[in-house]
Amino acid sequence: MTDRTAAVSRETAETDIDVTLDVDGDGDSTVETGVGFFDHMLESFAKHGLFDLTVRCDGDLGVDDHHTVEDVAITLGKAFDEALGDKRGIERFADRRVPLDEAVASVVVDVSGRPLYEFDGEFSQPYVGEFTSAMARHFFRSLAMHAGLTLHCEVEGENAHHEIEALFKGVARALDDATRIDERRPGTPSTKGEL
Repeated sequence: MTDRTAAVSRETAETDIDVTLDVDGDGDSTVETGVGFFDHMLESFAKHGLFDLTVRCDGDLGVDDHHTVEDVAITLGKAFDEALGDKRGIERFADRRVPLDEAVASVVVDVSGRPLYEFDGEFSQPYVGEFTSAMARHFFRSLAMHAGLTLHCEVEGENAHHEIEALFKGVARALDDATRIDERRPGTPSTKGEL
């Protein structure tokens, strides 16, 4: 199997980001975004998806966390798209249901090349530390759009920390499942012949 890795950078007037990704990693991560809870979520994402991930972001946090979270998601999505290449042999579809105490997240993913994002749920508190809870929803939308994923997420609970963390873990686990190589599928898993 060829290396499924990528290194992607993004620089705008609002953020300066470097991401490296190894889809077939061990779950190791180094994350520095300036938003503590977001760092924790990305580290959890790497650990539970078994992705080796580095993220360095210098963002305009004097404004708020929006550009940092959105632009990291865009860059990470592009890294997944690049690392997966023509997607030959992948499982393609996966679903996961992940609890965290009272919260539970449900995730369904298709590594389809056709970006679509659907979300059902509310976050119980508006902030977790300096992280705006609604940005979790926006993170996964931006990730799906730039990684070429059809991604459906649901969450319920009573604590925004738990709700958001269950989402990050659920998406990580589903992506790990969907991007695994199935030796029985030597070609691209589509009747079209490409994804």
